[in-house]
Amino acid sequence: MNDPTELMLTDLSNFYAEMDVSNTFLRLYTSDPRFGRALAIFHEQLNRHFESINDRAESTHHYWADQSREMIALIKEITNFLDSLESAGLQVRLAKPYADTIESCRPWLARSGGSTIPDDFKQIRVIRYEAVFSYSDTEIKLKKSSRRAQLQLVGEGSYAKVFSFTDPDYGIKFAVKRAKTNMDERDLYRFRQEFDILKSLRFPYIVEAFQYDATRNEYLMEFCEYTLHKYIKQRNSKLSLPSRKRIALQFLYGVNYIHSKDLLHRDVSLQNVLVKTFDGGAVLVKLSDFGLTKDKKSEFTRTKTEMRGTYRDPLLENFKDYDVSNEIYSIGWVLSYIFTGRESLTSQDNAQSQIVRKCVTHDIGHRYGSVRELIGAVERLESTPPPTDAPA
Repeated sequence: MNDPTELMLTDLSNFYAEMDVSNTFLRLYTSDPRFGRALAIFHEQLNRHFESINDRAESTHHYWADQSREMIALIKEITNFLDSLESAGLQVRLAKPYADTIESCRPWLARSGGSTIPDDFKQIRVIRYEAVFSYSDTEIKLKKSSRRAQLQLVGEGSYAKVFSFTDPDYGIKFAVKRAKTNMDERDLYRFRQEFDILKSLRFPYIVEAFQYDATRNEYLMEFCEYTLHKYIKQRNSKLSLPSRKRIALQFLYGVNYIHSKDLLHRDVSLQNVLVKTFDGGAVLVKLSDFGLTKDKKSEFTRTKTEMRGTYRDPLLENFKDYDVSNEIYSIGWVLSYIFTGRESLTSQDNAQSQIVRKCVTHDIGHRYGSVRELIGAVERLESTPPPTDAPA
């Protein structure tokens, strides 16, 4: 659902996007890419009126009728503009000399017949080389470098590419997920829906999304160094059962969280689970790639939608009928890899294998009924912390 405040701000910015303004004023507001042009336009128009009023005050003490009406309309426009920003939580103030001048002009500006400039009128100090509009002291101006960050391709799927870059101001690494240009309308809708879902979820074991760029069909998100597949593959011989258990539980906590929000991921896989590493060997496991996610209350999935997903439950005949039991099947495959480091299901005589078998059994009635139930089974696994194992 569209945010009404964001729609209002977008319309407000777009309204002034094509209006002409001198670079003399535009350069004063470059730190505000969204509303700087509008503020520069207001500044330029105020200066033009103030200079004309100063000139007329020295000659006829009469300000023309058309210009008087324009000045009245400009004051109203600026007031409405600033009020709209304030309603959205953006407090922009006009420099006191200009605000005072506008208030002193209101009483004598007339809509018809021109305006008589008072005899005691004092010349207006026209400000040309510094901004007269600024954000209030309740906000902080963030540093923003003019340097362009270089994107590095870190992953590619059927519908999108993922890049990484380091923010030049703060030295923080982010990821950018960009839709491929050949996406059809339906898949592009899913791509934007994926961002909206991620943006609505706040949980340690879900990858965080920050900002969507509709012009590029891409969004900014948290960067994680590894996929689950790559992380375990590089360390498989060194990972102990306690570490595997912690990884498994973080993964399950993430899935359980989205299920609590009435969402089904529908593409749980080794590539769609990410791992973020920290000093000392600690890791955070994060669920990602919500492009196939279904809201249980939604009817968006068509009856004959193509079956998708990496680990498809052989008992699922229609993607529209996908439910928790089918998600449990996919989870079983991921758990198998976490516990063994092998991409194929293997039957071993231990508690981990029993958990996996119960996830993927062809008798749906014998599968775990919920992820919460599955979490309980994994938590009961017996393990003793090894002396040198790094925390997961």
